[in-house]
Amino acid sequence: MRKLAGHVARAFILAAISAGGVSAQDIAKETVDEGASLFKGLGLCHACHGPEAKGVPNLGVDLTDDEWLHSDGSLEGILESIRQGVTGDKSSSGTLMPPKGGSALTEEQLSAVATYVWSLSNKP
Repeated sequence: MRKLAGHVARAFILAAISAGGVSAQDIAKETVDEGASLFKGLGLCHACHGPEAKGVPNLGVDLTDDEWLHSDGSLEGILESIRQGVTGDKSSSGTLMPPKGGSALTEEQLSAVATYVWSLSNKP
């Protein structure tokens, strides 16, 4: 049952991304928790953005504030930035972020990470 709930939550997030309108109340806690776990583990995000997503000087920016350098801060924009990465010439630190952060995350996992990152600056 829990596995099915996770798939339903991810399907909801993907549908909400496509529709272009999501509120903090709509985001399933389970998806945010999964994204946080991936951010701090297999997603490799923590290496440049730090374990609390506050950024690492000269590597990755703070993802907990409301200043977005490589997207508009929407869930869809964040997901696209993670998918595509950031080239060194567009990076504020000059350090590139490879597509998927250099990880081998699936589309569902990328969606969970994007949801977690989005939730950091979109508290209810």
